[in-house]
Parts: sequence; structure tokens; C-alpha cells
Amino acid sequence: MTITLLLVDDHAMVRRGLQVFLATQPDLKVIGEAANGQEALEQTARLRPDIILMDLHMPAMDGIETAQQLRLSHPATRIIVLTSFSDQDHVLPAIRAGIRGYLLKDVEPEELVSAIRKVHNGQVALHAEAAGQLMKMMSDPAAENSGPGVGEANPAVAVANPAEAEDQLTPREREVLGLIACGMSNKEIADALVITEKTVKTHVSHVLGKLNVADRTQAAIVALKNGWTQ
Repeated sequence: MTITLLLVDDHAMVRRGLQVFLATQPDLKVIGEAANGQEALEQTARLRPDIILMDLHMPAMDGIETAQQLRLSHPATRIIVLTSFSDQDHVLPAIRAGIRGYLLKDVEPEELVSAIRKVHNGQVALHAEAAGQLMKMMSDPAAENSGPGVGEANPAVAVANPAEAEDQLTPREREVLGLIACGMSNKEIADALVITEKTVKTHVSHVLGKLNVADRTQAAIVALKNGWTQ
């Protein structure tokens, strides 16, 4: 199976470098480029890529706003942020916007390819520094509302009564949630729990509904924030 990609960065040299490297991978195919968020929206509507590799800081429309709009208009397309910033003012807003991967531009080529494949398979790929910022913010509620662009609550990840929400989960659903928070795909969860992938999908659907979240990434955030997984 070929994974199609759209490259979004306002620096032509960055796009060119990525294109040259990704062309060496037999299962990856760059089908388009964009220099800003507005172009990314137009190209996504036209090309329908599987994965978007996107910078955060761009003219016309930044990566956060672009991700928010793409999540609504093209929910099947998954976004990996490729940026130079790993501070809390960038990581959490990006995750809230629905991105599935957060990598730094100094990432090793092999790690980039691995992240693309993981995200395509339904997993989450976070650079160690981004993951560290996320864990820090999840363990410190005050940090979640600090810094520009972080103060606005996202109803999709707001659980009114976390204790009640957790009580609604069955033991099996808690297991599934824990594995989701570890970044496992449905197939990997099925293998780990020795159940069918169809059963996993049912459990995931129930978990998302009970937690009142829109997707797996947000479910993982809720689980980490409330200490429901180790």
C-alpha cells in the first residue's frame, strides 16, 4: 500500500529536501506541496492525501488554524507537524487541533519515515521533547492554561466529571484506553488483548462516547491528564 503525502512549508528548500528523501521510500509518495495553510486546504481538497507533513509557522494561515480546519473538512487525512518548536505554547495547541504526529526538524530520516507509517496505521508519533511537554502539562493543570493560545478550553477534551467518566468505563474499556494512550493501533490492541480487531473498534467507540471526545488522541490526553494510565 502506498501512503500519499502533502508537504506544507513556506520554505521551498525544506519541501525539496523532504521530497528527495521521501522519494527513496517505496511505500511513500509525495503528491503535492503547499507554501502556507490556505494552499494546504486547497491542495488537500484537490488531492486527498493520506498524510500531511506541515510546519507550524507559515504566512497566510498558520499550522494550528490549518489543522483545525482540515480536521473538520477532511477528518480522514492525518497531520504530522514538522517544526523547530517543542515548547508548551506550540505542543498542546497542536494536539488540541487534532494533529497525530509532532516531530522536530532535526528528526533522523528513519524516525520520520517510521512516524509517517505509525500515524498512517492509526498511532500517535511524538518527538521525545514534545511528549515531555505534554506529560508536564498533563501533570500540572495550571500549566495547561498558561501561555498564548492555550487558555481557551476545547470542549472536545473537557470531561465535566472525570471520576464519573472513568466509572462508566468497563474494565476492558479501561485496558483499551490505556493501550490507546500508549499509541497502539487497533490491530496491536487486538493482538495484545487476544480479541478481534472488530471488538477493539467497538470498545474504542464506547470509550470515545463515554469520555465525550472526538478521537483517539483526545482520549489519550484525557487518560494521561487524569492519571488513568501508567
